[in-house]
Amino acid sequence: MKADVPGKTGLGIGEVALVPVRLAMGLIDAPLRWLQRVAGISGMAAFFLMPNMLIFGIFILLPFFINFAYSMTGSTALFLSDRTFVGSEQYARLFDCRNYLDPNTCAEDTFWTAVANTGWFVIIQVTLMIVVSLVTALILNRELAARSFWRAVFFFPVLLSPVVVGLIWKWILQRQGLLNFSLYGFGFEPYTWLNDRNWAFAATVGVSIWAHMGFYTLILLAGLQAIPKDLYEAAEMDGTRPARAFWRITMPLLAPNLLVVVVLVLIKAVQIFDEVYVLTGGGPGTSTLYLTQYIYETGFAAQLRNPGLAAAASILMGVVLVVLTLLQLGLSRSSEKKGARK
Repeated sequence: MKADVPGKTGLGIGEVALVPVRLAMGLIDAPLRWLQRVAGISGMAAFFLMPNMLIFGIFILLPFFINFAYSMTGSTALFLSDRTFVGSEQYARLFDCRNYLDPNTCAEDTFWTAVANTGWFVIIQVTLMIVVSLVTALILNRELAARSFWRAVFFFPVLLSPVVVGLIWKWILQRQGLLNFSLYGFGFEPYTWLNDRNWAFAATVGVSIWAHMGFYTLILLAGLQAIPKDLYEAAEMDGTRPARAFWRITMPLLAPNLLVVVVLVLIKAVQIFDEVYVLTGGGPGTSTLYLTQYIYETGFAAQLRNPGLAAAASILMGVVLVVLTLLQLGLSRSSEKKGARK
């Protein structure tokens, strides 16, 4: 053993560097100990949650109440203090229809056209998104050559900005784009894909699936990898067919992940805006005008903008999203209870 050297304090360089940190922690520790004695454990939890709740209140709750206030006012003025209170007049204008299935009979026909387009888009896009993401996840879960590479390929579009996605596909689908150039090389005449109502709608569905399916595939892939392989081995030993193992083992155990995907896909589909706005601008005509673009154009882009009407439409969209989410969660819980009883 080495003898202590006279004049040395025994502190190393690392301990000397930690002295200011310990002093700072001591200064913070004293008031926190006092707060714990006064407020208790529950009070400490509230104290640490306060910054997050403050941010939530400023950037979510406060804009929601301001938006609701706008929906109860009229005129084209932007500032709330310059607007007149009209009560539920904006909501009454949105629901002023003789036949809700025919937007032409509505006072705000553009709104109901956007609602109909959004409804069809949600039904088709959500269904295809879930099917494509699930099939892709099942394939990527197998033992494939260069499996990590293919996973990265499918996830790559998620990293792109929606504006970039819209521009890429616009360059591909426009009349002088890459798709028509390729078809012309095979002897076909160029076609204006984005000027055809049906093809433009199909393009918005396909582009949104291409841009976002990697994220949902990743969620489902994580759920598949969490399923014990012993269950499949036992099913195979019992002579269970792969299709029956899929419905009896894979789907029930993947249900929590699938529910998350369904909720996220549904919310994203209703809120579709960026890539569609860049790709088609809502055209041709109003064939790809969706609800979020209607809200944007009514509140900000139109010559005679109406922020109150746009706010009312956004409130209704939020209510619909909340109701759909609660229904999905309720159906999921009821199915779980039935499964537990069995």
